[in-house]
Amino acid sequence: MTETTATAAPLTVMTVNIHKGFTFFNRKFILPELRDAVRKVGADVVFLQEVLGAHSGHGSRFEDWPDAPHYEFLADTIWPQYAYGRNVAYPKGEHGNALMSKFPIVSYQNHDVSLPGPERRGLLHCVLRIPGQAVEVHAVCVHLGLAETHRVQQLDLLCEMVRSEVPDNAPLIVAGDFNDWRRRANAILEREIGLREVFVTAYGEPARTFPARFPLLCLDRIYVRNASVHLPVVLPRRPWSHLSDHAPLAAEIHL
Repeated sequence: MTETTATAAPLTVMTVNIHKGFTFFNRKFILPELRDAVRKVGADVVFLQEVLGAHSGHGSRFEDWPDAPHYEFLADTIWPQYAYGRNVAYPKGEHGNALMSKFPIVSYQNHDVSLPGPERRGLLHCVLRIPGQAVEVHAVCVHLGLAETHRVQQLDLLCEMVRSEVPDNAPLIVAGDFNDWRRRANAILEREIGLREVFVTAYGEPARTFPARFPLLCLDRIYVRNASVHLPVVLPRRPWSHLSDHAPLAAEIHL
């Protein structure tokens, strides 16, 4: 991982797949509890996957269903900046990736990387302006497919996007649900675009995150370029195993 001279305070990032605000098998709506848990982490930038942008049916079924889109409800007064990229649309609603930031998001674009089949996937690319940082920080929220053949192609699309949209000298953070249970992504992303996975760098292997109650598979990742990392962590089983089927990850990023 490239070490750089720190010109800004460390940036704490977090990533979690929130499963549309429901527990396993959609048994219980827990978005308010999840918001409280995300707040307690105190991250500066939060990468979210499977976030509902709208749903016309659930509001009448759940008493605590928010009027605002879920990414706005989660951001509330803590993260004044947020961006959302729709990946899936259906008759009653939609969901996708979102990014919440305490710092200005100067631009964002959602890239559709869906391939033939029922899955719809996307890459949400945001450009952040961090106080004390001369170069803008690029952040990409990722949710890749379940099929390995699709993931390989989607990783290629991620690499193409980084080459065309991210300056070589810009700090880059790529995080999210990669569904990479066979651990193929690390070698590809390091070889093609110089990304290093923070848990591999710190501990020698990616973090086990799925299922959250008894994590066996390394599905979720945080990658960086032109930055260093300090003590990445898998967030504690309590309360997170109740709030998501993916264990969240957090890390302190030095720009």
